[in-house]
Amino acid sequence: MSGQSITDRIAAAQHSMTGSAISKAVCKATTHEVSGPKKKHLDYLIHCTNEMNVSIPQLADTLFERTANSSWVVVFKALITSHHLMMYGNERLIQYLASRNTLFNLNNFLDKGALQGYDMSTFIRRYSRYLNEKAMSYRLVAVDFTKMKRGIDGVMRSMNTEKLIKTLPIIQNQLDALLDFQANPNELTNGVINSAFMLLFKDSIRLFAAYNEGVINLLEKYFDMKKTQCKDALDIYKKFLYRMTKLSEFLKVAEQVGIDQGDIPDLSQAPSSLLEALEQHLASLEGKKTKELNADTRASTLSSAVSTLSTTGMSFSRMDEKEKQQALEEEQARLQALKVTPSSATPTCQISHIKAVNTSGM
Repeated sequence: MSGQSITDRIAAAQHSMTGSAISKAVCKATTHEVSGPKKKHLDYLIHCTNEMNVSIPQLADTLFERTANSSWVVVFKALITSHHLMMYGNERLIQYLASRNTLFNLNNFLDKGALQGYDMSTFIRRYSRYLNEKAMSYRLVAVDFTKMKRGIDGVMRSMNTEKLIKTLPIIQNQLDALLDFQANPNELTNGVINSAFMLLFKDSIRLFAAYNEGVINLLEKYFDMKKTQCKDALDIYKKFLYRMTKLSEFLKVAEQVGIDQGDIPDLSQAPSSLLEALEQHLASLEGKKTKELNADTRASTLSSAVSTLSTTGMSFSRMDEKEKQQALEEEQARLQALKVTPSSATPTCQISHIKAVNTSGM
């Protein structure tokens, strides 16, 4: 199958004539070809997000326009391109998306005419809801959970109790939207949906890593909380256990479709005795008759649980380390290529060709 249909070529030619380099790149990233967006087009658009005199609203609007297409392939690839730029582009993009009242309005999208149209339309609707939720999370907390600093002195581990209780449900909502994608191996049948699944896989690992660290912090603070805070925290922890099970199912699909097993973290749940200790403590605060654990037993149970979750957290870092190594190798390859051919250079956004220029960067 050729890379571009006649429709794609006409659209690209129109963008060339009007002089919009960004529109042309978006068009090429979202062709009718049943494969994921090409890396060279994604790299170009990432580069554009880092150019301060490129209009981020124009870039976003161009992507939104592609989601109005009737073809499931074009719409799906527009969402994948948007997701890729949210993950790897300049933060200005997700800031802009979070500031908008509406994003991807695809709840009723249905491609009736194409092969796989019905099936893929279902995943497009789910995928768009996740991207909307990802932007909403950023609007609520002004940070991308998948990019925040992790570790003992990270954002979630150092957050105070009140903020923690408000923030963890936001992570829960975003993770729920991601896991609602619900693709099984038999449905990952083409390069388009596979590209989307891979981005969701990467987000799931990083999102759950932040979630896991927040829950560790919550548990360490639990026995010093007020009664109302304990009630909220216990509810959050129970939901965390459920989502850990759901994530395990999602990761099994990832393993079955060939994602490197070394990238898949080991999910180990805290001992069930911890949940019992948390419930007993809340019951005692509420004045109910209960046999609460003594301080030493409680401390030992908590320590064991935190250790288990911390070990789980360490396994989340493998994918990040691998991506950093790949990025380093790619950069070294580019530098080597420049030495061989000095006249070539990293492509820059053709600013003079872009109609809408916002010198403030937004």
